[in-house]
Amino acid sequence: MVRMTLATPILHTARLRLRPFTDADADLLFALHSSTYVMRYWDSPPWTEHARADRFIAMCRKIADEGTGARVAIDRASDGAFVGWCGLTGWNPDYRSASLGYCLDDAMWGHGYATEAARALLQWAFDTLDLNRVQAEADTRNVASARVLEKVGFVREGTLREDCVVNGEVSDSWVFGLLRREWQPSAVPIPAGEARR
Repeated sequence: MVRMTLATPILHTARLRLRPFTDADADLLFALHSSTYVMRYWDSPPWTEHARADRFIAMCRKIADEGTGARVAIDRASDGAFVGWCGLTGWNPDYRSASLGYCLDDAMWGHGYATEAARALLQWAFDTLDLNRVQAEADTRNVASARVLEKVGFVREGTLREDCVVNGEVSDSWVFGLLRREWQPSAVPIPAGEARR
């Protein structure tokens, strides 16, 4: 499998701007991932050292350089406030598949931002990466995340029983899949540099 660098996109939606991470995002990332509330359903504990943010940003660049996906920061268009991030990783051009993930600041929950960002990144991915399938997973207790995935068209395909340990507690995960033939974007993102109509 031949890999090439994959340019991280800059995308605009009605309310959001999706962009590559910069070193200046480290403090915001650390605040997001060190929150026990935000991370309560994640299979990794909240960050306790600031260097984790630097490694995260370096990994975002590595993913792009290796051509295995794209992870973008999400800002609110109206005031530039950091919302969180969304990413497609594990892109396999042979299988035409990738995995979707996202993490938003809890102050930004309940506004539809995760749905809007995921839809924009998925549209870019289906257009750019010639995807056939995108997969996502969510802790079965994280009903809000499951709703986001279903809103953008994912279908719950099964349950991975006791596949994670979250905060010392064994937990189940739902597996979701979205196929190209099922993809129905309701709002197409505007690539950076193009005029809005």
